Amino acid sequence: MTTSRFYVTTSIPYVNGAPHLGHALELVQADVLARHRRRRGQPVRFLTGTDDNALKNVVAARAAGVPTRQFVDANAAGFVALHEPLALSVDDVIRTSTDPRHRPGVHRLWERCAARGDFYRRTYTGRYCAGCEQFYTAAELVDGVCPEHGVEPEEVNEENWFFRLSRYQDELLRVLESGAVRVEPAAKRAEVLAFVRAGLRDVSVSRPAERAGGWGIPVPGDPGQVVYVWWDALANYVTALGYGGAGDDAYRDWWTGSADRVHVIGKGIVRFHAVYWLAQLLAAGLPLPTAILVHDYLTADGVKLAKSGGATADPSALVARYGTDALRWWFVREVPRTGDTDFTEQRLVARHDLELANGLGNLVQRTLTLVHRRTGGVVGPPGTGALADAADALPAAVDRALDGFDLRAATAALVAVVDLANRTIEAERPWERRAGADTVLATLVHACRVVAAELEPFVPGGAARLRAQLAEGERVGHPEPSFLRLRRP
Repeated sequence: MTTSRFYVTTSIPYVNGAPHLGHALELVQADVLARHRRRRGQPVRFLTGTDDNALKNVVAARAAGVPTRQFVDANAAGFVALHEPLALSVDDVIRTSTDPRHRPGVHRLWERCAARGDFYRRTYTGRYCAGCEQFYTAAELVDGVCPEHGVEPEEVNEENWFFRLSRYQDELLRVLESGAVRVEPAAKRAEVLAFVRAGLRDVSVSRPAERAGGWGIPVPGDPGQVVYVWWDALANYVTALGYGGAGDDAYRDWWTGSADRVHVIGKGIVRFHAVYWLAQLLAAGLPLPTAILVHDYLTADGVKLAKSGGATADPSALVARYGTDALRWWFVREVPRTGDTDFTEQRLVARHDLELANGLGNLVQRTLTLVHRRTGGVVGPPGTGALADAADALPAAVDRALDGFDLRAATAALVAVVDLANRTIEAERPWERRAGADTVLATLVHACRVVAAELEPFVPGGAARLRAQLAEGERVGHPEPSFLRLRRP
């Protein structure tokens, strides 16, 4: 029996380098969804982690002259260390090379698919991009290079295990076309459907252990091969719940028993999640995710952010310079549902100061100052009218936007109420009025309280400061700056 449980995951990044701003974006997007559902009283589990078993990690460790284990451990720690500065409400973290839950679950998935006759061995020659951990056909390359990394793939000839992906083409079309698995936004769903309709080829799902440097999870019954990193990594969404282990209560509660199973991922790995992962689950006879939320890339001066071979931006350094509130707010206000977004520190500062410091923060300070001046901090019931109606409608507007995974629309609804409240205070001028001024101020306090509550999933630190001042009931606290203006770079 399904419940109202909400299980949300990020993709697990390779640990061949330090985290960049794109990783932080995905973590914050998933965190917003998790915090929002918790606020609405829904049981939530938020999973993230690291993909330790990739060949590219081995290659990077060799290039650095460091043992693979030492290299992977150090970089994985860097990703986990990002959770605190981003104010993430993570419930669980999995590492695919060290977590005792992972290998048994990967083996169980493999064995279930093998029992269906979905694997066979064959020798294959193909163009392999280590950056993507993926084979490409000549038609998929752009001027002979990988479309993601801009490098010429290595030609590889080896004997591997193959998965009968072609067997699941019709079933994949059914679940995608019916909406049984939502792929959001619609443009990404269309891309996936076009890929599946064009015809699916069987895919390699193992690598020779020798080429992998002995790194990875051995194929059950074939120690000369290791499980392909994507097959291994995708399984983390269920292995972290104990699937394949002795105790799988969490798996039954949060995978088979959840109403919502949501993956938050980047556009470069849509095919792996919306095709390969779904086929893997269909073959194993396991429930599918209910939704896959896809974000586009962040760029800096038009160059895609990357751990290597691209632009970089250190999220921890940005938090140290500008604060958690500013970075989270930039993510949820500037990044649209579709299209890449160019990051600059100037835009981050401008967005924070315009909407948080000058908009919301100034509104709360002015309102509380007037309440203390007129009534000593006592507020009565709010009045009626446009502002009261807008404030009362805000939670439902945020719900609608986040149910559609539209963080920008949700925060736009918040900003609209703040803008209306600021226009109201200017139009009503309660510092000059005698009759009705207290009701105007009470309505403003009510609007500020609703905004502060709905702000929490997006900017938890700033929202907590606002709520402490606004309090509840008949008394409000004394005004203090909640969002200080930032120094422009």
